[in-house]
Amino acid sequence: MKLIDVHCHLDNFFYKNDIEKIIKNCKKNNCIVIPAGITPDTNRQVLELKEKYPEIIFPTLGMYPPDALSKDKESNSNLEINYDIDEELKFIEQNADKIVGIGEVGMDGKDGIDLEKQEIIFRKTIQLAIKLEKPLVIHSRKTESKVIEILEEYNYRKIVMHCFGGNHKLVEKIRQNQWMFSIPTNAVRDGHFQKIIKETPIHLLLTETDSPFLSPFKEQKNEPINVIETIKIISKIKRLPIEDVANIIYRNATKTFTFN
Repeated sequence: MKLIDVHCHLDNFFYKNDIEKIIKNCKKNNCIVIPAGITPDTNRQVLELKEKYPEIIFPTLGMYPPDALSKDKESNSNLEINYDIDEELKFIEQNADKIVGIGEVGMDGKDGIDLEKQEIIFRKTIQLAIKLEKPLVIHSRKTESKVIEILEEYNYRKIVMHCFGGNHKLVEKIRQNQWMFSIPTNAVRDGHFQKIIKETPIHLLLTETDSPFLSPFKEQKNEPINVIETIKIISKIKRLPIEDVANIIYRNATKTFTFN
């Protein structure tokens, strides 16, 4: 049985000295990991992980809306949020052969304030993904309708909606577009995600942890091998054997991402 975490954060800010242990657990449990970069620093960190663990790590490079990271800057003085967007896009393009997608990218209306600038950056990343023919891993918190509207303009099909929190009218629109939903591990206790699982054909589902966030276990830091908990809840809702679900999800991932 193969497992896959299509979206997580394994940079030093969150895990520091835990990476070796996390990778060891992934190897032991046959779990492939797609860690996401969100800043120049974290983009380079996931590429370093790829070099060190090429059989486990298949990264995406991205740009989280910079203004939405301003609160995190207070607790992490090393976090770079003011950088040249075009230079970072150039860096992503130069490393296209080392990545399986573009992400995490999108818009954020909860912590971000400059949505016009966010949209400009978002459109540039969409255009780059189309040029490179790479899937996009989308962040759309409190901007779900606008993000979908922008994506539909480009008529691009390689879309993964990461941890989608929009209403079910928008969920249905995503299904109609045949985009993928990556279901986080806190789906074990979240009715919204359970409804998405129930009403969405399994060929449109992927599994993620968003580690270290959204743990299935209260007051515990999340990690990639916990995707098995998402597999279990999909198995329960879809009334399919756990191993069958895991294999289907893994197959969905290999069709969505081109593994190098």
